[in-house]
Amino acid sequence: QVQLVESGGGLVQAGGSLRLSCAASGFNYAMAWFRQASGQEREFVATITWNGGHTYYADSVKGRFTISRDNAKNSVYLQMNSLKPEDTAVYYCAGGSSPGRRAPEYNYWGQGTQVTVSS
Repeated sequence: QVQLVESGGGLVQAGGSLRLSCAASGFNYAMAWFRQASGQEREFVATITWNGGHTYYADSVKGRFTISRDNAKNSVYLQMNSLKPEDTAVYYCAGGSSPGRRAPEYNYWGQGTQVTVSS
């Protein structure tokens, strides 16, 4: 059974940075970050292949966010810089067999961590 636990969310001012972490048990998967703002659908943020060789980003975060992973620590990270109020959402870590952009492609999900960016 794969379990994913996110951490690192919080309140930050616009222009600031946060680093999210996701600890995983059972880690031979492509990993991704999604987010869901209040009243909106869950949206893709970034994904990384199982060996870290390829990464893909949503246009809205490209150049500001960086996804990475450390397989020795069974962890995936999301470094978020130049944060904007519109980045406010619950951020979810997900694991799946391939680095897709759609939520149904992922079988395993964490509980989420809240990120709030104040203006």
